[in-house]
Parts: sequence; C-alpha cells; structure tokens
Amino acid sequence: MVGIVVNVLAVALGGVLGTLFKKRMSTEFTTMLNLVFGVCAMGMGISSVVMMVNMPAVILAVVVGTGLGLSCKLGRLISRGGELMERPIGKLLGNSGGSSGMSREEFLSLLVTAIVLFCSSGTGIYGCLDAGMTGSSTILLSKSVLDLFTAMVFACSLGAVVAVVAVPQFIIFLLLFLAAKAIYPLTTPDMIADFKACGGFLLIATGFRIAKIREFPIADMLPAMVLVMPLSALWTQFITPLL
Repeated sequence: MVGIVVNVLAVALGGVLGTLFKKRMSTEFTTMLNLVFGVCAMGMGISSVVMMVNMPAVILAVVVGTGLGLSCKLGRLISRGGELMERPIGKLLGNSGGSSGMSREEFLSLLVTAIVLFCSSGTGIYGCLDAGMTGSSTILLSKSVLDLFTAMVFACSLGAVVAVVAVPQFIIFLLLFLAAKAIYPLTTPDMIADFKACGGFLLIATGFRIAKIREFPIADMLPAMVLVMPLSALWTQFITPLL
C-alpha cells in the first residue's frame, strides 16, 4: 500500500513541479531524461527476469498472452479508456494549463497518452500485483522515481492537469492491489517467482518503448500476467515430473 501512495504522490508532485518550472526544461533535457528512464526500466526488468524458475511456462505466457491481447485489441481498449477519463479531467482544468503553442487535438492526444502511461502501464500493473501478493513495494517505489520526472516532462506541455491524473491512478492501483491480496493464498513461491519474471519481460519492453528504441505493444502484453501463474503451476505439477 505504501508503494501505491508514494507513486500517486510522485505523479501529483511531478505535475505541479513541471508546471512551475516548464520554462527552465529544454527539449534536449527532457529527451535525455527519457533515455535514462528507459535504461532504468530495463534494469528493473532484468533484475526480475533472473528470478525465473520455469522458463518454458513464462515464455509461453508472454507469447500466448500477447497473442490474446493483440487479438482482442486490448491496447486500443485501454487507449479508449484513457479518452473517457480525459473528458472529466479536461472539463476540470481544460487547456488553460497546457502549452499555448498546442492545438486542442494535440493537447488531448498527449493527455490521453499520460493517462494511459500512469494508470495502466505494464510497470504499474505489475508493481501493484507484486505488492499485493508479496508485500514488496520495490517495483512501485522505483517506478515512483521515474514517474516523478516523467510527470514533470508531461506537465511542461500539459500543465497542472497532469497532477489530476493521480486520482484515477490511485483508484485503479488500489483495486489491483486488493485483488492481488485475495489471490496470494492460492500461490506458491515458484509461481510468484515466475510471475515476477513475466513482469520483468514487460518492464524490459517498457524500457525499449520509453527510450523510443522499439514500440513494443505493452498494453497488449498484459494478459501474460494473468496466464503466467496458472501455467507455472501446471508446468511444475505435470511437466517437471516427466523430465
């Protein structure tokens, strides 16, 4: 729970600071920061992947889960959810806090991107589930550092509206956290380790995307997080004894 609160406060604070100091942050500065964010996300992912116990089960979960996400166009659905959340936020603060050089369409597009990034990113969802099942807030606390500066970058263009995104973010993260706590009694240490490894793959893909090296379909990869523990349990129970 601590990780969720810190992450939400980081986004809110970043939105405020970015609005106050946007004139002092150059394009080159924000671009270089994004590269560093990407490397940090990859490092977080690698540290999780090495915990993997049943590699075939994890790989299968990532591949099949991504296939399901792409088939259901999950990424598009999440983007539409971001658009729906944008409407009340836009009415609350409008475009007054954004950059004067942006059109309304550009403003809305960037705001939807911020909502999706902070409220439904692979890192955030994985971090909430991990915190709920293991009690560890490491992922969310690490993400909070990145989100603080990412929110500042967004606020340079969008203004104080970025800080308000923390409200739906808190609601979504809290629901995920509570759901994970309910699931935890049904898991085993191996299942948890494979779950973390699967999340690690999403974190690495997120790092590539943040650094703009490759546009991985992060939102479409999220079903893998649902599949990995059942597949890990099946692999341990039925396949491993045969090997």
